[in-house]
Amino acid sequence: MKPLFGHDEAVAAFRESLASGRLHHAWLITGPQGVGKATFAEKAALRVLAEGAGPPISAPGLDVPDEHPMTKLFAAGSHPDVMRLERLPRDTGGELARNINVEQVRGLQRLFSTTASFSPWRVVVIDSIDDLERSAANALLKNLEEPPSSSLFLLVSHAPERLLSTIRSRCRLLRLAPLGRDAMTSALSAALPDAETAEIRELAEAGEGSPGRAIAFRGLDIASLDKALHDLARRGDPGNARRNELAASLSLKAAQPRYEAFLARAPSLIANVARERRGAALGEALKAWERASDVAGSAVRLSLEPQSVVFELAGLVASLAPRR
Repeated sequence: MKPLFGHDEAVAAFRESLASGRLHHAWLITGPQGVGKATFAEKAALRVLAEGAGPPISAPGLDVPDEHPMTKLFAAGSHPDVMRLERLPRDTGGELARNINVEQVRGLQRLFSTTASFSPWRVVVIDSIDDLERSAANALLKNLEEPPSSSLFLLVSHAPERLLSTIRSRCRLLRLAPLGRDAMTSALSAALPDAETAEIRELAEAGEGSPGRAIAFRGLDIASLDKALHDLARRGDPGNARRNELAASLSLKAAQPRYEAFLARAPSLIANVARERRGAALGEALKAWERASDVAGSAVRLSLEPQSVVFELAGLVASLAPRR
């Protein structure tokens, strides 16, 4: 299992609850994409199952020794007391389905209708709960309202504000913050053992606390994207020429990875500009950031037309330029 870097406070909070014997039945694990939420959920699930089954574990944090019998079952995906819900591949094309469907959630009854095999615990990991279709969310809510005995739900969410309030209210919130510089460097060095020190440093800066995002940026010439965005923010685009050029280049099918990188970088740049503003200028920048976050967050999920998305986001960045 992948190591978890950083998040010491979140790990300590979960361990304290587990050690108390009063572990809450549902945990909403939130934070930016790529900071390790899914890894946290997987490691927490294994730790709970391993401690419940024995033998005793002395490893720190959420770690479980590789030689522990539960580790091998868990890694092989054959542990009978855990179920994972995620988007499934479509029948054709190899792409993932847009949502986690209601039948997947109803399938949890197979887990809860039988006695746990190795410990009292039965664990559900959902990555991510944001992907549940409406009927699936309602079906899950019934389990959260009346949880089966010794059940644990670990729910990964990138946008908890979009979830049903009734789901949020039944979960203990555990927010994972962006990683600090040392943790980012360690995470990237472990994930990219062939990378030079300079590349690790550049990726750590571009990732802004998210190792997953930094790794996704590798080889995409993020520097040129950032330059284009900074030019828009500094000089504007009164004739739309810069926006049209950027939109055309990122709308090509071969440019999909750079397009997705642009979706992350544009709102981030607007947020950085907003931090330096005050008064009315701050209000305008915050409105631009809210709109950019909304557009970028839904672009891939809703299969929005890339050229239009890039043009709109670039326009929001250009709106930050000083008025002449």
